[in-house]
Amino acid sequence: MTNQTRLASADELESIYQRELVTDRWAATETAYALAVRHRDLGDWPKSREWVQQCLRLLEGFPSETEEHVATSRTSVGGVQLPTYLHAGVVQGRFGDLG
Repeated sequence: MTNQTRLASADELESIYQRELVTDRWAATETAYALAVRHRDLGDWPKSREWVQQCLRLLEGFPSETEEHVATSRTSVGGVQLPTYLHAGVVQGRFGDLG
């Protein structure tokens, strides 16, 4: 397994998120989504819910009128696939009542 395919741990993703929050809020939003997925996949529903809500809060700060506004800049974060477009509707659709 190479570093490209290895899944980052939740702790590693949280470190990435903390750095991005200061330097690139859109990247931090993508990483918050990845953290929600990672915790959901680990069966940690409370943590997943926390990250879903954080992702939604961050998304409120961005325009979402066009595809360009909501297009993700990466295909994955730490081995977690990102959706092509990231907006509240996608997050709520993927996480349902966790949002």
